[in-house]
Amino acid sequence: MLKNREDLQQLREVCKKAMAAEEKKILVCTGTGCVSSGSLDIYAELVRLMKEANIPCSVELQKDPHGDEIRVTKGGCPGFCEIGPLVRIEPQGWLYTKVQLSDCEEIIEKTIKNGELVERLAYKLDGKVYAKKDEMPFYQKQARVALENCGEIDSDSIEEYLGVGGYLAFEKALFDMRSDEIINEITESNLRGRGGGGFPTGRKWSQVARQASTPKYVVCNGDEGDPGAFMDRSIMEDDPHRMLEGMMIAGLACGASEGYIYVRAEYPVAVKKLKNAIAQAEALGLLGDNILGTDFSFHLHISRGAGAFVCGEGSALTASIEGKRGMPRVKPPRTVEHGLFDQPTVLNNVETFANVAKIILNGAAWYKSIGPENSPGTKAFAVTGNIKNTGLIEVPMGTTLREVIYDICGGMRDGGEFKAVQIGGPSGGCLTKDDLDLPLDFDSLSRAGAMIGSGGLVVMDSNTCMVEVARFFMNFTQNESCGKCVPCREGTKRMLEILERIVAGEGRDGDIELLLELADTISHTALCGLGKTAASPVVSTIKNFREEYEAHIYEKRCPAGACEKLKKIWIDPDLCKGCSKCARQCPVDAISGKVKEPFVIDSAKCIKCGACISACAFHAVKEG
Repeated sequence: MLKNREDLQQLREVCKKAMAAEEKKILVCTGTGCVSSGSLDIYAELVRLMKEANIPCSVELQKDPHGDEIRVTKGGCPGFCEIGPLVRIEPQGWLYTKVQLSDCEEIIEKTIKNGELVERLAYKLDGKVYAKKDEMPFYQKQARVALENCGEIDSDSIEEYLGVGGYLAFEKALFDMRSDEIINEITESNLRGRGGGGFPTGRKWSQVARQASTPKYVVCNGDEGDPGAFMDRSIMEDDPHRMLEGMMIAGLACGASEGYIYVRAEYPVAVKKLKNAIAQAEALGLLGDNILGTDFSFHLHISRGAGAFVCGEGSALTASIEGKRGMPRVKPPRTVEHGLFDQPTVLNNVETFANVAKIILNGAAWYKSIGPENSPGTKAFAVTGNIKNTGLIEVPMGTTLREVIYDICGGMRDGGEFKAVQIGGPSGGCLTKDDLDLPLDFDSLSRAGAMIGSGGLVVMDSNTCMVEVARFFMNFTQNESCGKCVPCREGTKRMLEILERIVAGEGRDGDIELLLELADTISHTALCGLGKTAASPVVSTIKNFREEYEAHIYEKRCPAGACEKLKKIWIDPDLCKGCSKCARQCPVDAISGKVKEPFVIDSAKCIKCGACISACAFHAVKEG
């Protein structure tokens, strides 16, 4: 138990020296993606083989390390999910990719025993070998602040967090700063909420601080309901103490002694990691009563949500923590005045809290030096879809979409042509080729009719139907509507019905105008922010790809060839040799013609079974 500031400083120095003394280390990625590919088995096998070979090794940070000892540790996610499972070798900095259980013996024999690179496990691009992580193009334009420790330290070890400077910002805020100075630093930095809205964090904290009512609460939104988003999950799983430290500093600034972390139940690993981190901090006296001998007390609790998307909205989230049904309420009053248990509440998301410590340590001027003036700092994005390098990235605000897609993520998969990217999840919109040089920051995206949201980027190629994309997101939003307000409950249902008709080939004249009318009504009359943005994917796809809607409605054709009910099978007369094999294979006699002349398909009879496609040796039968 740490009794004062000096005790904390001494422990941090011990941990720092212990980490510096570790000459050799193997870090096995235990992020969710790599775990699903078997990284835990790889970790166990490496430890087993080293012990079998009598190679001195440890699995925990040693306060009194020996120079010849090698530590095998469970590192967090370094972000390059596409090439996992990942194993990093220190001090060389080599990053082995797509490691399999069968590779462990070679890693021990060549790398650990002889110091040789296993070149076949190194990352290769355009014939060049990139052995070291920092040399890979994927990382060249990134700037990791919130994700700084992810993949670098053992998330289960508070000692390692202390060893890399953990809780130094909290120490500074606790002993060297007044609450108003903390708030002024955050305000001056212009840190804006990373959960989607981009509201200035310092302004929110100051509003809570000046409330006379007590007690006050600090709440972290770890719900992260957007499809394809996993930025917050990575921080909670790989660097939980960074988030806790941000919440503790917020408690100091606003006069709160209780904090709640709202995590969706679908994140069991994150819940486990957070529970462990809280227990470790409590054991050292960094959480609890009279922290480090001061009069500041702070307690943290975990509340698990049931996976309702609407609980990402502030008032619905706090209602859920209270044990009520997660439904938004009319505002004002706002959460800063009447939030959790009807008391003043600071509510920020995981990534926002993860930025706080660095701002307190390095100052507002440092933070504002990254990115544009009105949207400073960095932003984490989860990049998925038809892209070569899927994964988790963090870039300076203002980085262009082109840099993310082509420079960092390697361009489109399988030589595909870029078509659009859905940004901001169900509340966001799509960006197109014309937006490739658009800076990714709050204001630029807002002007383009999109939003950063929590940071999900779903990249789509020319084979993607944008009407189906709109239908997918509207289906998600409609299913997740809490049902409290009529515009969202009924309006999204009507919009979904229209979209389903269109992709089924039953679109009608006037459907596009009706969709836009419904979207306008919902956005102006829905109760909460989620409802107000529910129609955004539909509006942005109509704006950018109206011709696709028109083709579906008037031509009964899907230009991308993706909508099953609009697919047509036809025969290219220039390729058809008139062999009649397709007609003989058709189970419904939909194909007719004369031998040695081009055959034709009767679309009214065709059941789209594909037998004719398989039968044709000349690739004359087409689908689309």
